Amino acid sequence: MLPFTERVVQIIQDIPAGRVMTYGQVASAAGSPRGARQVVRILHSMSSKYDLPWQRIINAQGGISTPSDREEKGGLQRELLEAEGVEFKTDGKVDLGRYRHFPEEEFMR
Repeated sequence: MLPFTERVVQIIQDIPAGRVMTYGQVASAAGSPRGARQVVRILHSMSSKYDLPWQRIINAQGGISTPSDREEKGGLQRELLEAEGVEFKTDGKVDLGRYRHFPEEEFMR
């Protein structure tokens, strides 16, 4: 596994229940501020293998990014987050000021 990928996997695994991070935030913490799309690919290809809590990754606006033809996945993500205690505002977004997780300093490079 490439070092960036290893860092992304570790950062995502370390997000506690009831907290979220954005794609860009994970990428930046892993050392590639412009690597948000890589984080998407890693989540898509490695979530099952590494038992990643994929539901804890949301977009920069605090929303769930789900293609319109896969609305059931967005519903599942919201359901999983709500089960962890994350509340959604009336606009369907998470309050990042309240629920955003900041990884340990060791990942911030």
